[in-house]
Amino acid sequence: MDLKLKGKVVFVTGGLKGIGSGISLRLAQEGAIPVILDRSDMLDTFKTKMEAITTNYECIKIDLNETDKIQAIVDDVAKRYGGIYGVVNNAGANDNKDLETTSWQEFEKSIHGNLTHYYEMVHCAVPYLKQSKGSILNISSKTALTGQGKTSAYAAAKGAILGLTREWAAALIKDSVRSNCIVVSECWTPLYEKWIKTFEDPQARIKVITDKIPLEHRMTSIEEIADTAVFVLSPVSSHTTGQWVFVDGGYVHLDRALS
Repeated sequence: MDLKLKGKVVFVTGGLKGIGSGISLRLAQEGAIPVILDRSDMLDTFKTKMEAITTNYECIKIDLNETDKIQAIVDDVAKRYGGIYGVVNNAGANDNKDLETTSWQEFEKSIHGNLTHYYEMVHCAVPYLKQSKGSILNISSKTALTGQGKTSAYAAAKGAILGLTREWAAALIKDSVRSNCIVVSECWTPLYEKWIKTFEDPQARIKVITDKIPLEHRMTSIEEIADTAVFVLSPVSSHTTGQWVFVDGGYVHLDRALS
């Protein structure tokens, strides 16, 4: 299926690793021009994969906590490419800032790191998204809906992202700019793998988790997130807006006792 993304410029935050890398590569496969914002240097493995598809992409190194730098980057990209079609807000991390031991100052710092740049990316890109009748895609987490018990700041940020997704859909409805969100549950990323390895018996821990994922009792793959993300972002999904799309094997909505 042609997703009608050829030549369209799409920002992807945190686009060099994990879910972001999957989305960047999938966009490239569809002929889009991914403009990746990431605080990491280019990884050789990512470069090899991307340049096997295209050389028509860009990586801009930025720590998105330095939010005041975003406007100049967005304007420069729009000027050089003649516009912007999409924004994929993906960058962030579960920092386990819990209720009992996290000060309000640490809470606010975490919120800034996981939420503020989502707002600023779209705030800066809005004029260009209106011109292109473009698309916004936010990445959120099951913690926004299920809770996790030890990550108040992250859950608050991800809950806010769900709210902003629908607020932006409403705010931009007359401009034909769409806003949607992918809600991730248990996805096998390098960061997830690193966390699993902190347990005494990683394989046992994986089994505890996957036993609760109704569909096939396995983790979601990065590619499965990316496939759905790029479809929802694309013009082919032209009448879809304000949606929270769950790519999670039924984790959030189905009875986890299913076997």
